[in-house]
Amino acid sequence: MKVIYDSETDTLTVILAETPVAESDEDKPGVILDYDAAGNLVSLEILDASRRVGLPTQIEYQMIPVGASSVSIKDNPLGHG
Repeated sequence: MKVIYDSETDTLTVILAETPVAESDEDKPGVILDYDAAGNLVSLEILDASRRVGLPTQIEYQMIPVGASSVSIKDNPLGHG
């Protein structure tokens, strides 16, 4: 999985799989969902991200192992660390 914030276009993209996009749908205004040929969601894009996301340059990643309490890793700003 990859998360990219482009400050020039003010878009936040979450890539779930590195497969070709066959179809894109604007599910809600400013939220684009991309699907592969089999209909699987491969990425989502948020337009005007700085208006829709609290801090598009920061990300918090949480992984909860089975039977354990949550583990949190913070990386500020995105792409620097």
